[in-house]
This record gives sequence, structure tokens and C-alpha cells, in this order.
Amino acid sequence: MTAYLGLVMEMNQHMNLTAVQSHEEGMERHIRDSLALLPALDTRIEARRADEAPRVIDVGSGAGFPGVVLALARPAWQVVLLDSLRKRCTFVEGAAATVGAANAHTLWSRAEAAGQDPTHREQADAAVARAVAELRVLAELCLPLVRVGGWWLAAKGARPQAEVEAAQRAIQLLGGELEAVEAVASQGPDGPRTVVVVRKMQPTPLQYPRREGRPAKAPL
Repeated sequence: MTAYLGLVMEMNQHMNLTAVQSHEEGMERHIRDSLALLPALDTRIEARRADEAPRVIDVGSGAGFPGVVLALARPAWQVVLLDSLRKRCTFVEGAAATVGAANAHTLWSRAEAAGQDPTHREQADAAVARAVAELRVLAELCLPLVRVGGWWLAAKGARPQAEVEAAQRAIQLLGGELEAVEAVASQGPDGPRTVVVVRKMQPTPLQYPRREGRPAKAPL
């Protein structure tokens, strides 16, 4: 994982991958923060069907966090790293291969397009997101990618309650149900960070996700 972070920091001199300026800051903000999602993920993945490798999709993966970290920590999982910028996908795919994350695969796409693609729609056992977007928006980008019975986990700050309440309608409309808001072993500016866990209870209606850009411009 430190080797992957080193590749990110090196490439960051030529490509805008992260605002982090030091290895120590990267360890805290990217590596440890990504690993902090594992307890919540492990609990849910253990309850899934056991006939094939767990499938996890990292929505808005950016520089590969948390997706590559999860792939390295759990080599039995198949992890898809979805990002809308092709050059980021190209870098992440090569860097992941360099550090031995053979179970990490990039997907160059907008989440709205992937959610309407039968290859990816309702195929993941879990979707994760650390993207800076409110839960109403993330719900429409993530839940269509999760199979019925799977989970969506959104990394959030210390006090996400108002955002969670505002997203309840969107979550239910998209087939989800709030399962928990759990503290994780990672610190943010306002205190311990959290993860919002949503269970996929019903198929997402076919009209969702809406066309590209619409979820952000007009959240449900």
C-alpha cells in the first residue's frame, strides 16, 4: 500500500491526482481512511452469497482510493474502480498492476452510464464512495450498481445526520433502506469519521440513474 501511495505521489507531480502534499498526509488521509471502511465491509460481505468472489465497485475512485487499498487488503475480492477521467483510469490500472493488485480493474465511465449498462447494473455486492457529494446525489450514482441484497457504503464526516435525513426519500425511491451510521477508525477535521450503510432491498426503477449530470443538478 505504501508502494502504491508512492506511485500516486510521484505521478501527482504531472497529473492532478490528490491535494495531499506529503507521504505522511497521504498515509492518514488515503491509506488509513480507506482501510477504516473494511470492518463495515467485512461484516456485510461475510453475509453475501458464497458461490463466487465478492464484487465491490468504487464509485468515483479518482486516484484509486479506497478501491486499490481494498483490493490489496482483500485479494479474494474483485474490485472495480469507476472513474470518468480516462487518464486517471490508465494510471490507476498500471499502478495497481505494478503493486500486485491483480484483482483491481478500472472502468472508464460516468456512474450514470454504468448504472444503465446491463454489464454493471445491479451486479455489485457492495458499492463504496468517498466522493465529495451529498448522499442524495451519491444514492442515485451508487444504488443502481448494487444487486438486491447488497450494500452501498458512503464515507462521511463526524456528523452526517442531517444529510442522511435529507437523503431518506432518495434512498427509498432507489430501492434502498438505511441500515446504519457507524463510526470508523479514521479522524476528520471535526472528529471520528463515519460510514453510512444502506441495504439494497428492491430493484432500482429503470428510469434511474437519470442522464449524465442530472443527479447533481437536481438531486432526488
